[in-house]
Amino acid sequence: MVSNEANLYPGIIQLLLHFEWTWVGLLAIDDHSGEHFLKILEPLLSKNGICLAFAERIPPKLQWDSAYDFRNIIPNIELVFVDARVSTFILYGDSRTLIILNGYFFLGDISCDHIFGKVWILTAQIDFTLSGLQRFWDFHFFHGAISFAIHSNQLPGFRAFVRDIKVNEVEENGFLKFFWAQAFNCIFVNGNESTEVDSACTGEEKLESLPNNIFEMAMSGHSYSINNAVHAVARALHTLYSSRFNLGARKSGKRSEFQDLRPWQLHPFLQSNSFNNSAGEKVSFNSYREVEEGFDLTNLVTFPNESHLRVKVGRLDPTALEGKELILHENLIVWQTTFKQVPPLSECNTHCGPGSQKKKKEGEKFCCYDCNPCTEGKISRKKDVDDCIDCPEDEYPSEEKDRCLPKSTHFLSHEETLGVSLASIAMSFFLVTALVLSTFVKNKDSPIVKANNRDITYALLASLSLCFLCSLLFLGKPSKVTCLLRQSAFGIIFTVAVSCILAKTVTVVVAFVATKPGSNMRKWVGKRLTNSVVLSCSFIQAVICLVWLGTSPPFPDIDTQSLTREIIAECNEGSVLMFYTVLGYMGLLSLITLIVAFFARKLPDSFNEAKFITFSMLVFCSVWVSFLPTYLSTKGKYMVAVEIFSILASSAGMLGCIFFPKCYIILLRPEMNTKGHVMRRNN
Repeated sequence: MVSNEANLYPGIIQLLLHFEWTWVGLLAIDDHSGEHFLKILEPLLSKNGICLAFAERIPPKLQWDSAYDFRNIIPNIELVFVDARVSTFILYGDSRTLIILNGYFFLGDISCDHIFGKVWILTAQIDFTLSGLQRFWDFHFFHGAISFAIHSNQLPGFRAFVRDIKVNEVEENGFLKFFWAQAFNCIFVNGNESTEVDSACTGEEKLESLPNNIFEMAMSGHSYSINNAVHAVARALHTLYSSRFNLGARKSGKRSEFQDLRPWQLHPFLQSNSFNNSAGEKVSFNSYREVEEGFDLTNLVTFPNESHLRVKVGRLDPTALEGKELILHENLIVWQTTFKQVPPLSECNTHCGPGSQKKKKEGEKFCCYDCNPCTEGKISRKKDVDDCIDCPEDEYPSEEKDRCLPKSTHFLSHEETLGVSLASIAMSFFLVTALVLSTFVKNKDSPIVKANNRDITYALLASLSLCFLCSLLFLGKPSKVTCLLRQSAFGIIFTVAVSCILAKTVTVVVAFVATKPGSNMRKWVGKRLTNSVVLSCSFIQAVICLVWLGTSPPFPDIDTQSLTREIIAECNEGSVLMFYTVLGYMGLLSLITLIVAFFARKLPDSFNEAKFITFSMLVFCSVWVSFLPTYLSTKGKYMVAVEIFSILASSAGMLGCIFFPKCYIILLRPEMNTKGHVMRRNN
């Protein structure tokens, strides 16, 4: 008639988890049932992250006149209350266990500071009742206790029935007289005995005058179960009797008697029995022949007048969904006064908050741990996590490392200061180059322009202007078109520019050699040589770029790892080998041009162009030698900015070193731009 004790374990676990009590103590009766309770409960506690700080046994009975028993038990009981971290105690046993423990508190020399400030979780077998000398004790140590009580409900008329009980009207009930004498602390006297006894029982005493720790007017769980049992048996007998009567009447006309009934014959009628009791609750049995009423959660509230009240604060329903068996009304719970009406903490150490993880303490139970902050790049959203987790690739940890924040997209925009500055510089140099080109075209018949191969000069200026413009392809968010064009366009255009300079330098060398008597190099002087140098060198670079674009072309990509808080929108070069092949070929041409120009710098040349080419190639090579380590050491938009700067700086170096002196003469010293002056310089 009482719910199976196995249903009690998940209720205890859920109660502890609800209040986050992870460091608890256990006091259990020292017998087979207490051992079984601990054997079942302890693995469940560990499974749910709860530790037993201790498990102490309480003897099932104690001879209070035995000093040996008292002296040996009290120190063990006192020791478990010293640990201030343990605020929650689970007590398993029966009513005698509670009386024995209460006796230790009253008779032992245990500090009240250690006893008070505890939350007691009591199992269903324990009842708050006292008798004999213990009736003068109270339960104030257990104020605020939460008890799993056998389910009960108030039956209509029960309180009035108990209030009207008079012992004299039930002469043959020896138990009632015994209880009456114990409860009212009186003695029943026979008619032939003297009635002049101070503590004689009159039989008119009222049960409602007794304090709660002696007798409760409300129906207890035990009484409720007995009431249901009587009704279940009565209904089963009625069903059995009715079926036998009908069957016997049809067969022989004789009536069956209850004297012929065997107990086992009642089982099928009991198990199939289902009815509503007078409290309106349904009573039925499951396949294990057990009722599934569950348990009530009651909260003990004690008062200064040594009375107490048990308030229902919840229900444990074993038929509910897993994890939802416990129904708790926390606002109805009255805690110990030391807790100031706030659920206490019962843990080995403080929780590890979000942003940290647990680190096990050596030699301690798993509930005792240190808290370490999450490592770089990881977070923990919950408290008491074993390991921090990584954020998704498109998110980054907050400063507190307790959540992930979305990363912003990172690229060199046209709108930001750096992008606007580089674009302005590129356009300015493009306009300057265009002005230089227009100046040379306007003065195309002047000696200084004609002396240095006008076509190659025009080609060089055009390629330099395109170099300045191609730097704009690196600005903005990378797209499929810009990724395909920018490196290949940059490589081919720059190769054309360097090839033009190489052609100019080779022309100077060939022209000098051709002036020597008997030289066969005269046939190479002219446009054929310069055009061959420019076209062949540029063709090789174009082939390299076409192979690159045909096999593993660049494409838009994102880099989520390089920067902590931003996603880098970039162009993946596809084949890194081809990218460095393009740069390497361009560097090889530049190095050859520098060497040839260096050796030709002292040769007779109109306006010393070989010297200017040497300076321009020194600037070019210096820029790109510095570019590689700088490029590899930067990330995101700054990597792009380094490449744009290198393009602008090297192009501006060639433009300034080669064409500034000529523009100076054309615009500011026209008297030097004559054939006679040129011839005198050559001589």
